[in-house]
Amino acid sequence: MTPGEAGPEGPALRLSAAWVAAQMRGVVTSGDGEREFGDVSIDTRTLKAGDLYVGVRGDRFDGADFAADAIAAGAEGVVVPRGWSGSKAGLTSGATSDVARSLRAAVVIEVEDTTVALQDLAHAIRKASGTKVVAITGSAGKTTTKEVTSEFLEARYRVVRNRGNFNNHIGLPLSLIELRQRPDMAVVELGMNHSGEISTLVRVAEPDVRVWTNVGEAHLGFFASLDAIADAKAEILEGADAATLLVANADDPRISARTGAFRGRVVTFGIDRDADVRASAIVDRGVEGTSARVTARRGTVEITTPLIGRSNLANVLAAIAVAEEFGVPLEDMKSRAAHLRPAAHRGEIVRLADGVTVVDDSYNANPTATKQALDVLTATSASRRIAVIGEMLELGDRSAELHAGVGRAAASAGVDVLLAVGGAPARALADGAIAAGMPAANVRYFETSDEAAAAAVALVKTGDLVLVKGSRGVKTDRVVDRLKAERS
Repeated sequence: MTPGEAGPEGPALRLSAAWVAAQMRGVVTSGDGEREFGDVSIDTRTLKAGDLYVGVRGDRFDGADFAADAIAAGAEGVVVPRGWSGSKAGLTSGATSDVARSLRAAVVIEVEDTTVALQDLAHAIRKASGTKVVAITGSAGKTTTKEVTSEFLEARYRVVRNRGNFNNHIGLPLSLIELRQRPDMAVVELGMNHSGEISTLVRVAEPDVRVWTNVGEAHLGFFASLDAIADAKAEILEGADAATLLVANADDPRISARTGAFRGRVVTFGIDRDADVRASAIVDRGVEGTSARVTARRGTVEITTPLIGRSNLANVLAAIAVAEEFGVPLEDMKSRAAHLRPAAHRGEIVRLADGVTVVDDSYNANPTATKQALDVLTATSASRRIAVIGEMLELGDRSAELHAGVGRAAASAGVDVLLAVGGAPARALADGAIAAGMPAANVRYFETSDEAAAAAVALVKTGDLVLVKGSRGVKTDRVVDRLKAERS
């Protein structure tokens, strides 16, 4: 879709049993091939009457085992492995006569692999919808970039985005299936923690625009080096043609080193290096957000956003590069940037009683992102700066070293009190801060976030600024919840 071009037209795509089976390379073994499905579900707990249930295999369960339950709950049809229809367990085990009749009447589509079948259906819907797809990957900032890009594009288009972090080999297809409503644009994120995963997602989404935000230490425990992570992220470049656009971070040398062979067009964004969309005259306002002069391909605009830190400014620049490609005026983006809000637990500013301010960045963490969050403390005036930092998971053999580096960064950022939470790497973080000059009495270590939460409630005083950040598995969001409960 070029600027000014009309979006997809026509009614929502019909999901008939015969069409679905053909896209899945499966066979309708029971029921009427003309039967239509309302939605697609993989969860019998949220399934609605009339849905198609796909029994995907997970790490701890096989969804095909619940196909009979799905039909009993009102599913119009089920997608199951080949041979399921002939299995006694699949059709009769524990079934009442009413359920047995429902099983015989339902549409059954048998496929070779239910997960691959879900992906194939999503890809077929994506192609048939006529929707333009923007796909975002990177070690950090994917969700924020997705949300900001969607917000900017909505100035001119009907836009859908994947829900939450539905960004893996199952979540992404479920998001793309929503394109049967034929929106103008879809903005999705592609996640990974192993090589080859982005390749699968790119094949399913076949994005018109690919955005690569950065390369960082996230999931370093699954890779030999940062360069290996960059190579895995570089799978975002696969399957492109001359019309495909790549929006790439000019400030990240690992990205720049891998984009030369891209078959499509490249538009860059950045802060420190020359780029097609670049920020200058930056004013860091701490918890109040950021201002900058943004020079893009079609002009220059002064932008102020409540999103905190330079990392979020880079996310906004990436979104501007995408939206400008689709003809959204810079002035419209300026207006929308002023009202952006972070996603839950991703840099939310929480104002509590007695002038206490909490930066809730507890959704996830890696060393680079945590250091950037500490920079926000430095740029903000406060009686005291308190950092509650949870262990950063999946960092492999370098975990202790990287945590110690974050501890040193906390000391350099002028943190007055540090609470480290987690296992041995969190102890290394605390030790790193002390070695860098923080008084030992101002550095405390806790095994759990519940313990840290109790300490934070007792510790925080009027006028304090509190940063809370950590990997999801450490549950540092409990610290935020406790502070809100005790001091709101």
